[in-house]
Amino acid sequence: MTVVPPASDPVVAGAPLSMVLVRLAHDTTRERITVGDLLQALGDRALGALLFIFAVPNVMPVPPGVSTVLGAPLLFLSAQLMFGLRPWLPAIVAKRSISREDLATLVRRVVPWLTRAEKLLRPRLRVLAAPPAEYLVGFVCLLLASILVLPIPLGNALPALAISLMALGVLERDGLWVLGGLVTAAVSVAVVSGVVFAMAKAALYLLARWMG
Repeated sequence: MTVVPPASDPVVAGAPLSMVLVRLAHDTTRERITVGDLLQALGDRALGALLFIFAVPNVMPVPPGVSTVLGAPLLFLSAQLMFGLRPWLPAIVAKRSISREDLATLVRRVVPWLTRAEKLLRPRLRVLAAPPAEYLVGFVCLLLASILVLPIPLGNALPALAISLMALGVLERDGLWVLGGLVTAAVSVAVVSGVVFAMAKAALYLLARWMG
């Protein structure tokens, strides 16, 4: 299902992402906010905005298993960015919801940082934040989202930060932020690879000790 935002919605008409999130968090007409609600409120900017929304909680300490839940929508959204598709999520994902109170708590933590970022974001180096470079960004985000859904120690914060930076860059057509996200992605892949290698080496050592 594709959710099409109403053209009359004032939130869609270029409001900053921080304002959209604050309005949703303080919308007393609903007790729960679904992913579909976010998709509808964000309109044409939904792809970059949702990538940020699902990635940024993983930058902060989260309970075990949260990264796996948040990583599933990231896989869909990253693939769509990679193939240049319109924002779309299957019903099973779009119907997932969060209580308005929990969203408000998350917004209180994220919005101060997001507001500062929005003051720095501006259109520049557009070639890095538009097709065809945007498709490469989608591929990198897909790779990082695949890491996020795996239970790898230290496999959350850096990949999530990289996706967040690239998502904001795509959202505001700021290639400098996209470049920063790509550099962070390279560092995160190196760190995660080192962790996986160390875990594999330790597992082989223990196995050799057990068999010997």
